[in-house]
Formats: sequence, structure tokens, C-alpha cells
Amino acid sequence: MTRKDEVIAALKVEYPEIRIGGGDVYETLSPADYDKAISDWADVQLEKEAQEAAQLAAKEAREAAQAKLAALGLTTDDLKALGL
Repeated sequence: MTRKDEVIAALKVEYPEIRIGGGDVYETLSPADYDKAISDWADVQLEKEAQEAAQLAAKEAREAAQAKLAALGLTTDDLKALGL
């Protein structure tokens, strides 16, 4: 099972029915529209998770680079001064 399938399964448990509308008028989505909406929601959730993972990886890479520089007794300002 792919990660998207897992997210879709979880969303279907959480939202067994999707109703749209406003005021006193609501309509339950057709099975095809329901599946499309759930799939779209899964895509959004997976994209958000991917962005968060990329941000975390970038932060960890920056911290690792700074730790290596510190071990050498350098700072990012030292590298800038050297033109690196």
C-alpha cells in the first residue's frame, strides 16, 4: 500500500461522507466526487508533509554545516570573508 493509499484510507474513516452547501441546503457528494475530493485532500496533506520534511532536512543540514565549521574554529562570517 502506498503512502497516498494510507492517507486516503484514514481520510475516509474520518470523513465517511462529505456534504457541501450552505444555509439550510446541503448536498452529499456523489461517490465519484467524494473519491475525487478525498484524493485531492490526500495530495494536499502529502505535499504539506513533503514541504515540512524538506524544511527539516534543510535545517538539519545547516546545523551540521555550522557544527563542522565550529569544530574547525570557523563561522559562516569567516567563510564569507574568504569569499566562500
